[in-house]
Amino acid sequence: MRRLLALFCSLPALLRAEAPAPTYDVVVYGGTSAAIIAAVQAKKMGKTVIVVSPDRHLGGLSSGGLGWTDSGDKSVIGGLARDFYHRVWQAYQQPGAWKHEAREKFGNKGQGTVAMDAGSRTMWIFEPSVAEQVFEGYVKEFGLVVERDEWLDRVQGVAKTDGRITSLRTLSGKTYRGRMFIDATYEGDLMAAAGVSYTFGREPNAAFDETLNGIQLGHAKSHQFAGKVDPYVIEGDPKSGLLPRIQDIPVGGQDGAGDKKIQAYNFRMCLTKVAANRVEFPKPPGYDPKQYALLARALAQGSTYVFGKFDLIPNAKTDTNNHGPFSTDNIGMNWDYPDASYERRREIIAEHRQYQQGYLYFLANDPSVPAKIRESFAQWGLAKDEFTDNGHWPHQIYVREARRMTADVVVNENHLKRKIPTPRSVGMGSYNMDSHNVQRIVVRDADGKAYVRNEGDVQVNPGRPYPIDYGALTPKKEQCANLLVPVCVSCTHIAYGSIRMEPVFMILGQSAATAACLALDQQVAVQDVPYAGLLARLQSDGQIVDRLVVRNTRKDGTLLPGVTVDDADAKLSGTWTESTASPAFVGPGYRHDAKGEHGAASARFEAKLPKAGRYEVFLALVPNLNRATNAEVRIDHEAGPTTRTVNLAKGPADNLVSLGTYDFDGRTPAAVIVTNAGANGFVVIDAVNWQAR
Repeated sequence: MRRLLALFCSLPALLRAEAPAPTYDVVVYGGTSAAIIAAVQAKKMGKTVIVVSPDRHLGGLSSGGLGWTDSGDKSVIGGLARDFYHRVWQAYQQPGAWKHEAREKFGNKGQGTVAMDAGSRTMWIFEPSVAEQVFEGYVKEFGLVVERDEWLDRVQGVAKTDGRITSLRTLSGKTYRGRMFIDATYEGDLMAAAGVSYTFGREPNAAFDETLNGIQLGHAKSHQFAGKVDPYVIEGDPKSGLLPRIQDIPVGGQDGAGDKKIQAYNFRMCLTKVAANRVEFPKPPGYDPKQYALLARALAQGSTYVFGKFDLIPNAKTDTNNHGPFSTDNIGMNWDYPDASYERRREIIAEHRQYQQGYLYFLANDPSVPAKIRESFAQWGLAKDEFTDNGHWPHQIYVREARRMTADVVVNENHLKRKIPTPRSVGMGSYNMDSHNVQRIVVRDADGKAYVRNEGDVQVNPGRPYPIDYGALTPKKEQCANLLVPVCVSCTHIAYGSIRMEPVFMILGQSAATAACLALDQQVAVQDVPYAGLLARLQSDGQIVDRLVVRNTRKDGTLLPGVTVDDADAKLSGTWTESTASPAFVGPGYRHDAKGEHGAASARFEAKLPKAGRYEVFLALVPNLNRATNAEVRIDHEAGPTTRTVNLAKGPADNLVSLGTYDFDGRTPAAVIVTNAGANGFVVIDAVNWQAR
C-alpha cells in the first residue's frame, strides 16, 4: 500500500520529466543587441520565440561599454534599431538619470553628431547600465522568454533533419526545439555547429577584386609609433631578444595577401574622475610591468597619446577605447579565438583582462611613466556604479570579428562602394571600412635599422551609405534551410569592418526575424522567401533599405535644371577619396584629393548636351575652410579651352558657382576638367551642370 501511495505521489513529477520541450516558432541563440531586437520583432509578428543566451547580461557590446555609438550616417538607421536609441533618449529625460553631473553640463558631443538629438528624439551616447535597462525593458514589455547562462553544446548539441535544425541542446542538458533558428552571437557558434560553411581571418585582395583586404603594412598609417622605436630588450642588440608584446614572426606575405589572423580585441571601459563614483585601477593578479616596456619606451620618446579616446558619456563617465600604437588593443593575442573551445576562449578573455587592467595600473603608478601622464592618469578610475557584479569591469569583450559565414552571396568591398549591385537589401551600413591592427612586428628601414611597426589598420570611408543583401544572412540552402545569421554575416574581412557596428547588427537582427516569420507563414526555406513581400514588411516596420539618390539631384532631393554630370560619372586620374561627410552635395556623394597627399589628380566631367547653343556652366561646390582657394578648372567649349581659378572654400547659397557662359557647337565635347595642380588646400569634386541660355 505504501509503495502504491509513493508511486501515485511521484507520478506528476515523472510526467513532468517526460513531457517534451515546447517547440517555438523562432529560437534565437545569443544575448547580443541583435538577439534581443530579433526576438522583439518575432513577437511583434505574432510568433512564439525564446532567447537562449550564453550571457547573463543582455545587449552585448551595446550594454558592455560601447556607449560611444559607431553610428555612421544616422539617417539610414531605422526600425527597431532607431527605437532602441529613442528609448535611450527617453531614459535620459528622467530627472533621476543625471546622478553625477547636471544634464546641462554634459557637452552633448557625439561621433560626428550630437549625442542627444532632440529633433529625432534619439540619443546615441549612453552609459552601459542605461543600455542594459533598455534591453531588459524590451524583455518585460514584450514578455520575452529568456534563458540565460545557457551554452550551446558545440559538439553534439544541434539536431538536424532533412537539412533543417530541429533543436539545440546546451551544456546544462536543456533542449530547445524550434521551427526557425537565428544565430545572433558574435562568434557564430550555432552556425558552425549546424554545419554551415564559414571563414575567419583576411581574404587576399585577389579573391574578390578588393583593394583593402589581406595584409596591410604600407596602408596602416594610424595608431603607429611616432618615431622608430627599437624593439629589443637592449636597444640595438637583437641577441637580447624582443620586448614583450611584439610578435616574433615574419609579416606573412606582401600587402594584399591573405592570412588567418584577426584584428585586435579589447574591453570598452567605463571610467570616471568623480570621486564618489570612482574605484582606483586595481593591480591585476600576475601583474608584470615588463609587459609594458615597449609602452614605456614610446612614452620616453615623447609620446602623449594615451588620453586620445576618453570619449565622454553622461554622468561624467567615458567610453574609453584603444588609441595609439600601444594601448588597450591586445594586438596579436586573439588569433585562435574564432574556432577556440569555450575553455580556450575563457583563457583568451582572462589574458585580455589582465593585460588591459595592467595597462591602466602601469600608466597610473609606474615610475617609468612621465610624471605628468602618470599623475593625470591616476585621477581616473573605474565607474563604481557600472558592471557592479564583475568588479566594475565590462562583462563583454569587444569581439571585433570572429567567424564569418560563407554563403552564396559574399558581401565585399565592391558592394560597399556600390560597384556591384545589391538587389535584395534588408538594411544599410555606412561606417568606415575599419580594421584595427592585427599584429605588431619588426621591420627595417633603408639603412637596416630595426624598429617596431603595427600592421593591419584600415580606416576608409565607403563613400556613402550602402545596402546589405539578404543573401548575406542566409546559409547555402543545402547546408541549412531554417537558419538566419545577422551578426556573423557572409562577407569579407574588410566589408565586415564596416558592417560590424551595433546599429547594423540591430537592423539585421530585425530583418532576420522578419524573414524567419515570413518563411514560417509561407512554409518555405529562408532562402526562398519572396523578396517583394519581405521588402514590403521591412519598410512598413520602418527599416531603411536604400537611400541612393538620382545623380542630378541635390542631397535634399531637389532637381537640378539642365544637364548634370556627377563625380561618380567623371573620368578620374590619380587618387580621389569618396565621402559624404559634408551636409550638402549632389548625387550620392563627392570626392577629394586628400590635399594632394597621393600626388597629381584630375577629373574630367564630359556632357552630351541636347543641342548646340549657349550654356552657362556651373561647378557644384562642397565648401569648407580647408578647401583650396585656387583650384584650377578648365572649360572646353566651341572657341577653345578657358581656364579659371575657383575658390572652393566658399560659394553662393545653392553651392553652384558659375564658370561663365559659352557656346557649344556639338562637335567639340562639352567638358570641364578639375585638377589639383598647385592647389593650396583640399580639392573637392562633386558635379558640373550645364544650363541653356
